[in-house]
Amino acid sequence: MRRNPFVTDGCCRKGSRNALQELYSPSQPEYSGLAVLHQTRRDQVLESCRAHGATSPKRRVLTPEDLKHLVVDEQHQLLYCYVPKVACTNWKRVMMVLTGGGKYSDPMEIPSNEAHLTSNLKTLNQYSIADINHRLKTYLKFMFRLVSAYRNKFTLKYNASFHKRFGTRIVRRYRSNATREALQSGADVTFREFAAYLTDPGTTARDKPLNEHWQPVYQLCHPCHIHYDLVGKYETLEEDANYLLWLATAGPGAGPGVGVGEGSAPLRFPTYAKSTRTTDAMAAQFFGNLSGEQQARLHQLYRQDFLLFNYSRPAYLRAEVE
Repeated sequence: MRRNPFVTDGCCRKGSRNALQELYSPSQPEYSGLAVLHQTRRDQVLESCRAHGATSPKRRVLTPEDLKHLVVDEQHQLLYCYVPKVACTNWKRVMMVLTGGGKYSDPMEIPSNEAHLTSNLKTLNQYSIADINHRLKTYLKFMFRLVSAYRNKFTLKYNASFHKRFGTRIVRRYRSNATREALQSGADVTFREFAAYLTDPGTTARDKPLNEHWQPVYQLCHPCHIHYDLVGKYETLEEDANYLLWLATAGPGAGPGVGVGEGSAPLRFPTYAKSTRTTDAMAAQFFGNLSGEQQARLHQLYRQDFLLFNYSRPAYLRAEVE
């Protein structure tokens, strides 16, 4: 197994292992396959970054502001880059359990609004430059790839704040003869209008950077600047998440336990409701309403993410879209 260049020698007590070492060189044979899988994903990211010049000497230097999406768990030595709509709320709940010192035991007992309070989790941009570099070198860094923000933010009724903040703006710019109700509520934005908003050069100029819910992952987590040890995918969310939690809390290199009471069950990632997932069939329906030019522009916006995370051009995109 290839050595992680971001793991410094002598990071652990003699004779002990941490989660990072266990990930790169598993001591238990049954986890060797997962270790190989995640090495393949890391290689894909690295190769894509190299191919597109993102790792050249001229690349820009990250600032603390670029690190505001990396949540820190000191006890288990984890850095989690949260990407909205990749089970972000549940991951924040899990991180609150991990960092809560026994305050929480069941992630799903934490209200979703509480999970998003900035005061409940510490992010890497709050540290000194020296402490940032130390954690980037020695902590296990992980992230998960983005999925559809449109369906969650514009087709579900509970997102009234998003309808008001962005929906009204989109309706005003891209819908001729909009009704007064639509202009006031913004609750019925179509995918065609949403795509027009995202791919409009004027949007880039006026609303830069894009809202984090539809900003490309490479701009949120900077995977060409930060070496992520575990890159999870939405398609294997629970398997990837529970492997990460095993490494951090139950494996040979685990940090402090998070169970409450003797013999408590190990921490597992909350089961994700499949009814809330955007399927290929749904995506195909959304994209079917777009012109070939709109599809091409939208694909170009997220092209770097497709390349980084080894996703081929979706079958529902028109053949001329490359």
